Amino acid sequence: MVGNLNPYLLEMNILDKIVLRKTEEVEQAKQLVSIKQLENGAYFNRTPYSLREFMLAEDRNGIIAEFKRRSPSKGIINDHSGVVEVTNGYAAAGASAISVLTDIDFFGGHPDDLLQARAANTVPLLRKDFMIDEYQILEAKGLGADIILLIAAILTPQQIGNLGKLAKSLGLNVLLEVHNLEELQRSMNANVDAIGINNRNLADFSVNVQTSFDLIKEIPDEFLKVSESAISDPKIINQLKHAGFDGFLIGENFMKTSNPGAAMRSFTEEMISV
Repeated sequence: MVGNLNPYLLEMNILDKIVLRKTEEVEQAKQLVSIKQLENGAYFNRTPYSLREFMLAEDRNGIIAEFKRRSPSKGIINDHSGVVEVTNGYAAAGASAISVLTDIDFFGGHPDDLLQARAANTVPLLRKDFMIDEYQILEAKGLGADIILLIAAILTPQQIGNLGKLAKSLGLNVLLEVHNLEELQRSMNANVDAIGINNRNLADFSVNVQTSFDLIKEIPDEFLKVSESAISDPKIINQLKHAGFDGFLIGENFMKTSNPGAAMRSFTEEMISV
């Protein structure tokens, strides 16, 4: 757990700490649940939904709405709303996909959250976690995910290629997350479906939506284009759409309210009216 991290970790940035803890967590999981058991998971043989199909559907709004209880930078965001209630609300409000945090120590999530969301929804689900090992891809498939996230800041181009290839072989959609031009140029490959520009710097958690506008023209047209984080104004969505973005990952803006589903519905109504 975070409170039990070694003292020398205080000198590391938060992303370094998360990855180190994630490495330990994955190794522990491998000892508890075999790959064979993962392949026998409730949803392992299920055909995932197409992110592109839902992202571009006329009856969907392009938003990837996120279920997130807390974060390292903001602490507790929402510890009272249940995953089924929130994700149902998001789906009803027209979400193109739903992101579910499964990181336990830093974001207060759990793999069971994904299982519950899958049982209650018929839209694509993103397993939002720090994916560093093929084991997590197999785990995501068994939990009912349709999309996995690969973060360029913590993976080499070879790792992104290998993890993406495995994900695609399982029918999963791959969202590649980058924060700057260097990450984008070294990380793009044929096993990626969508590229997300994270407006949040994962090293210090500062945010700037201008990051998306700066990088959009560098993304080839064969990829879905997603702007992530720091989106709280419906007017920004319309500006991002005009710039060429297909999707928009929004979590905290909805989760910080007492009713995230209703907050999303109001947000999308404003999108249409502005």
